[in-house]
Amino acid sequence: MGDGRGPDALRGLTVAVVGLGYVGLPTALALWGAGAAVVGVDTSARRLNDIREGVVDLLPAQHALLACAENTRDLLLTTDADAVRDADAVVICVPTPVTADHEPDLTALRTACASVVERAVPGQLIVLTSTSHVGTTRDLLIRPLAARGLTAERDVLVAFAPERIDPGNARHTPETTPRLVGGAGPLASRAAAFLLAATAAEVHEVAGPETAEMAKLWENVFRAVNIALANELSDACLHLGLAPLPVIEAAATKPYGFLPFYPGPGAGGHCIPCDPYYLLGQLPDAGRQDTERTDTGGTAAGRTTAGPSAPVVRAAMAALRERPARIAARAAELLRADGVRPAGARILVLGVAYKEGVSDIRESPALRLLALLAEQGADVHYSDCHVDSLDIAGRALRSVPRPREEHWDLVVVHTAHPDTELDWLDRAPRVLDTRHRRPAPATAR
Repeated sequence: MGDGRGPDALRGLTVAVVGLGYVGLPTALALWGAGAAVVGVDTSARRLNDIREGVVDLLPAQHALLACAENTRDLLLTTDADAVRDADAVVICVPTPVTADHEPDLTALRTACASVVERAVPGQLIVLTSTSHVGTTRDLLIRPLAARGLTAERDVLVAFAPERIDPGNARHTPETTPRLVGGAGPLASRAAAFLLAATAAEVHEVAGPETAEMAKLWENVFRAVNIALANELSDACLHLGLAPLPVIEAAATKPYGFLPFYPGPGAGGHCIPCDPYYLLGQLPDAGRQDTERTDTGGTAAGRTTAGPSAPVVRAAMAALRERPARIAARAAELLRADGVRPAGARILVLGVAYKEGVSDIRESPALRLLALLAEQGADVHYSDCHVDSLDIAGRALRSVPRPREEHWDLVVVHTAHPDTELDWLDRAPRVLDTRHRRPAPATAR
C-alpha cells in the first residue's frame, strides 16, 4: 500500500471533503494533487461558484492547482450531501467559531457530522479536522455511528487530524507542515496517516482522538498567551522609552528557552480568538459558583467548579479582547497631544484583514477598532487592497484606493499586506503603528 507519498499515492481513491472554506479547499486540492478523485461538498452554492471562478484566498501555487483540477473530471463540487456515500474516505473541514459571548458554537460541526454519520457506509474512513472540545470526535462521530450499528475499527474507521493551515503564508503550506493523526484504533490511525501523508511533510500518530484534539488546542492556546504577552511587554518597553522590536530581536538570539512573538492590534481569524474558548468551555470558571454542562452532542465533559480554572489563559484572552480599546485610546491621546479633537478627526485604518496577504476579516481587531474610533466621533476610513467594503456600526465603508493622496489627521497601521505602500507614511502628520515596526508614533510640530 506504500507510505501515502508521491503524486499518484492516492490514485484510485475517492475522497469527499465536507466544507470548502479556508481549510477544506486547500485540503481538497492537496488530495487531488496526490491522485485522488475529490468530491467537494459545501452547503453554500455561492462558495462553490467563487471556487469555480477562482475568487478565493489561495497561494499562487494553489490557484494553479485549482485551475488544473477544474479541467479534469476528478474534482466535483456539489451541495448534495449524498455524494459522500460513494467516497472511500470523508474529510470534515467545517468552521468552529464562537458566539458574541465567546461561547463555542458547534452548529456547523454538529450539522456536518450528523450528515456524514447518516450517510456513512461500511468500509469508509472518516477524518475530522475541525478544532473543537476534547471528546468531540467520540461524541459527534464514534457514538452516533455506533447508534447506527457501525462500530469504529470494525465497520468504519474514524480519526481526528487537526488542520494546520496558515492562510497566505507560502513558507508554511500544508505540504511542508507535519500532521497529527489520532485514530479511534490502530487501523483508523494507519488509514488516516496513509491518506494524509501525501498532503503533509510527515504524519505523527498519537494515542487517540482526544490526544490530537488537546494537542491542537494546546498549540493555539500557546499562541494566544504569547501574543498577549508580547503586547504587554511591548507596552512596557514603550513606557520605558524603548523600541520593542530591537528588544525582541535581542532576546531571540538566545538559542533555547525563547520563541519570539511580536506585538500587534490583537488577534483575529479563525483560530486564536476562538480555539482557546473550546478548552475553557470544558474547565471550571473560578468566577462561577454553579455547575454547567457544555454538551458537544453526546457526553462530552462539561464545565464544573472542580478542577483547574486556567486563569492565565483567561487573562490572555481578556487582554486580546481589550487590545483594540487600548489602541483607540492611544489614538485619541496622539490627537489631543497636538491639539486635535478626536471628534471630527479624519482617521485612516491601514489594512483591516486579520493578517497579511488574505482578505479574511473574521474576528479582525480592525472591526472593533473602527467602531471604537467612530464612537469617539472620528471620521473613520480604511484602505485595504484585499477588502473592498465593510459595514461598521451600520455605516457602509469602502476601501480608499489611494490613501496617500488624501489628508489624514492620523493613520493607524493595522495590517500591512505585502503589496501595501508604506513610504508615504513618512509624510503623514501622525502615525500609530499597532505592530511597533515603525519609529515611535510621531506628531506634527
